[in-house]
Amino acid sequence: MVSPAVFLLLLFFVIPVVLAFALAFTNARLVSPIPAQFTGLQNFRTLLDDPLFYKSLRNTFCFAAVVVPLQGGLALLLALLVNAKVKGVNFFRTVYFIPVVTSMVVVSILWTFMYQKTGLVNELISHLTLGLVHGPDWLNNPSTSMPAIILMSVWQGVGFHMIIWLAGLQTIPQDLYEAADIDGATRWVRFRYVTWPGLRTTRTFVLITITIAAFSLFAQVSVMTQGGPLDSTTTVVYQAVQTGYAQQQTGYASAISLVFFVLVLAVSLVQRFLTREKD
Repeated sequence: MVSPAVFLLLLFFVIPVVLAFALAFTNARLVSPIPAQFTGLQNFRTLLDDPLFYKSLRNTFCFAAVVVPLQGGLALLLALLVNAKVKGVNFFRTVYFIPVVTSMVVVSILWTFMYQKTGLVNELISHLTLGLVHGPDWLNNPSTSMPAIILMSVWQGVGFHMIIWLAGLQTIPQDLYEAADIDGATRWVRFRYVTWPGLRTTRTFVLITITIAAFSLFAQVSVMTQGGPLDSTTTVVYQAVQTGYAQQQTGYASAISLVFFVLVLAVSLVQRFLTREKD
């Protein structure tokens, strides 16, 4: 008898992956009276000559390269602050976590209004600079559209990883800190030799989860920019969805997804290897 866990694994992981692998070698379309035909490596050859795929790949890796260290570092800093035994700390934990429980679609719509030419962000910039600086139309400018999405994404997700870091901090034995205090260790020394080693497992988890979330960037792009302007915010996942549903090229979209799956798997394995326990 198949257990529920095995059944769900087959239904939501194994079968979709096998179907995507099979469709990647066909000319299948989403809605077509003509049956799909086996085309061999044609979709992959088309992919190698597709400039949009390379641009999407570059956008995706740039997004991940900025978001992973920024979101992880900021979340750790917030976790260290809210882990202190001071009055009102529960209030700050709640405030930082509120964006996480808000839908990404809702957050994206709100930030779209804030990023408009006459939106809140530009009003703040104008007030802080006494009217000397006027912000751009953030989402309609190719040079500012991706940084705007990065800022919003970091703000929305930092609270979740703060909670993960906080859970890791509270597993570190307090007697280690007491021993460090007896030795006269400074705050930096305490962090360097007690806190950071104690977060080994936590930081591996945070690193991998942020990386996977960064590579799967889609909702923000779909709501805020639709991949524009001039494809400056198109990501691989967004391109695959557009190709599969809007253009109905299911076979080609499966080839994009399959190549991207292999790339993300390789990055995750490298991260796991670099952060493995060596002793």
